[in-house]
Amino acid sequence: MDYQKIFHSLSDPKRILILKVLNEKGLTCVCEMTDLFNISQSKLSYHLKLLLDTNLIIKVSDGKWNYYNINNKELKKILSKNSILEIFKD
Repeated sequence: MDYQKIFHSLSDPKRILILKVLNEKGLTCVCEMTDLFNISQSKLSYHLKLLLDTNLIIKVSDGKWNYYNINNKELKKILSKNSILEIFKD
């Protein structure tokens, strides 16, 4: 497990916001996420790739669309319950 990469991926407010949204919404289409975060698709892809590379989110492909969800199992291996609650609080 590469903790440096994991904590780097958690260090950006946009990526924390992505995790929060996925935690609230569940499986979410990338097309919907572009509108939610008001960033370009290329920047969103960059953030998603960092989260995917550290296994903090999962991707499900359906035709031409990709759907993303939080990887609770991996988060629970890395962070304490209190840390997870702190990340996802409003």
